[in-house]
Parts: sequence; C-alpha cells; structure tokens
Amino acid sequence: MDTSTLIESFADFAKQKNIDRPTMIRILEDVFRNMIRKKYVEDDNFDIIVNADKGDLEIWRFREIVDDNSEDIWDHDKISLSEAQKIEPDFEVGEEVAEEIHLEDFGRRAVTTARQTLMQRVKDLEKDILYQKYKDLGDEIITGEVYQVLSREVLLIDAEGNEISIPRSEQIQKDRYRKGENVRAVVHKVDMVNGSPKIILSRTSPVFIERLFEQEVPEVYDGLITIKKVVREPGERAKVAVESYDDRIDPVGACVGMKGSRIHAIVRELQNENIDVINYTENLELYIQRALSPAKIVSIKIDKENSRVAVYLKPDQVSLAIGKGGLNIKLASRLVGMEIDVFRETDGVQEEDVDLDEFGDEIESWVIDELKRIGLDSAKSVLNLNKEELVRRTDLEEETVEGVLTVLKREFE
Repeated sequence: MDTSTLIESFADFAKQKNIDRPTMIRILEDVFRNMIRKKYVEDDNFDIIVNADKGDLEIWRFREIVDDNSEDIWDHDKISLSEAQKIEPDFEVGEEVAEEIHLEDFGRRAVTTARQTLMQRVKDLEKDILYQKYKDLGDEIITGEVYQVLSREVLLIDAEGNEISIPRSEQIQKDRYRKGENVRAVVHKVDMVNGSPKIILSRTSPVFIERLFEQEVPEVYDGLITIKKVVREPGERAKVAVESYDDRIDPVGACVGMKGSRIHAIVRELQNENIDVINYTENLELYIQRALSPAKIVSIKIDKENSRVAVYLKPDQVSLAIGKGGLNIKLASRLVGMEIDVFRETDGVQEEDVDLDEFGDEIESWVIDELKRIGLDSAKSVLNLNKEELVRRTDLEEETVEGVLTVLKREFE
C-alpha cells in the first residue's frame, strides 16, 4: 500500500465518521510518530508533513554531521561525515542533513499495522464523541426509531444511527413497541461498557414529565412557570407542583390549557397516566390540602419533628384521599416530603363500617394498634389500601397483612 492510498482511505473513513480535519491530522501524526519510535527509538529529530486532502505524506529526518572519530557519532541526531557524504559528496562537519524517510522503509507489516491503528483510533474517537454528546444531553428528550424489541430492553436508533436503549425498568408498563415507530424518552444515564458507550433512556423518570411540560407549555419553557416537584407512579398517576412568579399567570390553568388541550398531549404520551397539577405554596398546611386533592380535609395536625401529618376527613372523603390502591396518599406523601396518616371524623354520624376493635378475637391487639397508628381505625379504611401499601406503611409482615385482609373481607361478604 503506497502513501497516498493509505492517507486517502483513512481520510475517507474519518469523514464518514464526521471527524474534523485538525483531529484527523493529529491522529495521522500520532500514528506515524509511533512508527518512527518503534524503528528509530527517538522521534524528536523527525518532522512529519501531512496533507490529508491530497493524500500526501512527508517524513524528514534531521541529523548533525560529526567527524567519524567523534564520541557523539552514536547519538540518534548525529551522522558521521562518511555516511553523510554518501548522501551528498560535498557535506562538511557541522552541517545538517535532511533525509526523507519513505513509508516503504518501515516495512509492509508496519504499514499494515499503521492502517489498522488509524481506523481503530477513529472508532475510539467516535465512541468518545458519542459518550460526551449524550453526557451533555443528560435529562433531555431524545426521539429514536425502534429497531429491535427484546425481553429486557427496547433498542432504538437515533437520528445519526447510534444505538440507544430503554431497559424494561425504564419503560411504562402499558408501553407497546413496534419496529419502525418513533419513541420519545429522556436521557437517563450514559455508561461505558467494554469500551463502548451504553446510552440508557427512561420513560418512567419524573424528569420526563418535566421535559414534556416544557415542550407543551410555553410558559414553562420560558421560565414564567417553574415546576417545583414531580412525583409519579409511571402509567398510573402523577402529581406536579407548579409555581408562577408572575401574579397575572395562573400556573395550573396554563399547564392544563384550554379544555385540557396541553395536559391531554402529555397524558397520551404517558399512556393515559393521570396528572394532578397543583399550585405550589410555602404554606405547608395548604400544600398538603392541595396534594390530597380531590379529597376535602376537615383539619390537619403537623408533626415536623417526625415528618408526619395527621389528616382528618369526613368518612365519604377518606377513600378519595387514599385513592385506588393507596396511590393518592402515597404520591401526596412523596410530594410534601412527609408521611400522611388519614383519620376519619364522623361527627356522630355512623356509617356502614366496623371498628377494628370489633375484630379483637380474630386479630391480635398489637396488629390493630399498628393499623391505628397510621390512621386506620375501621375495617373499610384498611380495605381501601392494597397489601403492598399496608406493608410499606406499617411494621407488619406480608403474611400478617394477608391474614388481616382475609378477616376483614369476610365481614362484608
């Protein structure tokens, strides 16, 4: 392979990978200097001139002429007078010899190795560029085309043909992917795996909702409305606290849009995930009331020291506060950053329910006490929560909770 063929093939390959010319020249010089060091040990007396556009390469070796009997004759940047005069008969001691080194002088194997090294350097550089690009795009929405659906992840191709991935853990449970369709997700993290960048996207991250609001609500994008916090159970329900610094702007109304036009676009993207948009306030009591919407609260007792809140509601509001499977109260607790316990205030009106104490012969007293501790004082208040939520909020074992639910359900059968 001659010099021009090597340089031209490398230049074409580098251009395909969108490597700029200065970087391309630097890679060429680095590789050729490595070749020089392997053959001549030192390279500080060599000049490399590369013209990648024309495929030209010149390597010049510079050495000072010394007398044949000089002690410096073995230095890498010295040449004896007799050797110099073989190049040019009228050379004299003290002059400098500039000798052109041709690529063929390094041997066929060295040239083949150089070609392979050049291509690998470009591939490595391409990986570094891709890694840095997506690192800089952290938390931004990316659109990719589905090209393979696997059991553990969905593989996408971005606009530049790079492979990106949405693991099952970062997919909304209701998501269904078809080859060729476009999918939006937020850049979750970028890792280097075996020397190659692994780009992980997420559709379950709260940041994904923030970015969707920025795309759909101009006031959020322009900074007139700030998203203070997002909590969500992907595909089920989310709560978004928003605030406006301009009194003329209603942050909730702006985010929802005329007849829900703005929020509906986001809900569709999230597989019909219900989104509660809440007006943020520094008033903790009011913030808790808004977080538990649509339930209407009678009174609140806040224990800041233990980060707990006791909320008292009318019996017909308890199920609204707790929500299906305990989802509303769970998200409200996460939104305000405090554990919320619900208590019912009956005002002497007895509803069709049974006090937990009535089950003392079937449920141990310490179990009843533990349920009361989190505000569950009747059979229906316990049955309004699912098993997982009861295990999470109490110190009860799963098996104990299952037993309690069985006893209570039997009462209403």
